[in-house]
Amino acid sequence: MPLHCWTSARYTIPLPAGHRFPIEKYALLRDAVLASGLVAPSTLHEPERASLDALRLVHTERYIDALVTGTLSDAEQRRIGLPWSEFLVERSFRAVGGTCEAARAALDYGVTMNLAGGTHHAFPDHGEGFCVFNDVAVAIRMLQRDRRIRRAAVIDLDVHQGNGTHAIFADDHSVFTFSMHGGRNFPFHKVPGTLDVELADGTGDEAYLGALAENLPGVLTAAAPDLVIYLAGSDPHEGDRLGRLCLTFDGLARRDAMVLDACREVGIPVAVTIAGGYGRDINDTVRAHVNTVRMARSY
Repeated sequence: MPLHCWTSARYTIPLPAGHRFPIEKYALLRDAVLASGLVAPSTLHEPERASLDALRLVHTERYIDALVTGTLSDAEQRRIGLPWSEFLVERSFRAVGGTCEAARAALDYGVTMNLAGGTHHAFPDHGEGFCVFNDVAVAIRMLQRDRRIRRAAVIDLDVHQGNGTHAIFADDHSVFTFSMHGGRNFPFHKVPGTLDVELADGTGDEAYLGALAENLPGVLTAAAPDLVIYLAGSDPHEGDRLGRLCLTFDGLARRDAMVLDACREVGIPVAVTIAGGYGRDINDTVRAHVNTVRMARSY
């Protein structure tokens, strides 16, 4: 079965010269998966804007309105790390829409992927860490509202803890939040999830994969989810500027295979988001994300 993917790469944002956020990676990833034949043009979709009603399932009216109208304070913009523009608003709505559409389609196709998303540092009333809206939380709440799912699990393997996602689902036993991340990395104030595994700086393939193998089966058993949303960050890679871990390309591919295999064995659909990636060489980041697409396509 072909892999259905969503891309919001057309909705780019202007950034100052030297800005750390690699906005170019989204278009490079879109172009690479098409050129390689991993995704057909007919199954690469441009998402609709997420609806205001969907965003309100997670985010406060004040925050949504401030983002839309451009009235975020300077401090709020610094916390997000991206300057406000109408382009940022449009991209944020589209990226959330991509995860919502991928999550809905995963229930029919088994595995789908948003070639964006994973904005797990966004809280109900503010954004931070390059994350404006929490696409994962919105998608889960939308599907629960529509009675498409009752329970969900978030498997967050971005190198940074998903503090916003954890805060949104705190004390909500219908959503299991599992994060495996750098213990000494951003965010420096962690928000407890259902299960957090903290890794030491310099953790490599075997230690990382051993920790994942030790915890993943228990996560799926305890969560008993109708859907998994998997944040397949490329930032654990050894070439990442912000990651501080030492996974190889092979290690990342084995990580993706482990997650997808575990979900397939128990028949749980998976929606994948690419989350973070800040390679010293942007081509390494794109290569890691392409490998995730290749792995998802094989399922």
